[in-house]
Amino acid sequence: MGLLNIPNQLTMLRIILIPVFVLLFYAPQSWSYPAAAIVFALAGATDWLDGYLARKLNQSTPFGAFLDPVADKLMVVFALVLLAEQYHTAWFSLPAMVIIGREIVISALREWMAEVGKRTSIAVSYVGKVKTAMQMIAITGFLLIPPLSGGVLFAICVLLLYSAAILTLWSMMLYLKAAWPEMRGN
Repeated sequence: MGLLNIPNQLTMLRIILIPVFVLLFYAPQSWSYPAAAIVFALAGATDWLDGYLARKLNQSTPFGAFLDPVADKLMVVFALVLLAEQYHTAWFSLPAMVIIGREIVISALREWMAEVGKRTSIAVSYVGKVKTAMQMIAITGFLLIPPLSGGVLFAICVLLLYSAAILTLWSMMLYLKAAWPEMRGN
């Protein structure tokens, strides 16, 4: 089954949903942001589901291991860039930059570790999973509420976004610590 297994199809669906998400985000309709939020939440659910099914059905593949983090990063980066444009404030841009910057650093680190044959020494951590969940919930919330609306939901989204940014830095340090022996040349 390999490339066409269910977990890999879900990962590819997540990538296909990105242009749908962007089109909905920019649609000049009153329902566009909630619709974009639903697509983003669906993509987040497929992220969890594809990993669960890959383990449960024993359908993990090298292609899936490569494509899954790429799909996750693409969806989160696109959403953060669109929301940073919408909010147009330093308080939103700062955690967005931290999250996007970390994704670039870790992607480069994973590629380099794969080249030296040590990719498995920087596996996804529990901190990374919690960070991803916080990002997905915060982004979905920001898409559901009007920009700068205030209120409890807005405050929760801000708290989750900043918590995700802190966990982002923490998980990056864990990855760099795991890779440090190879980076030093030992």
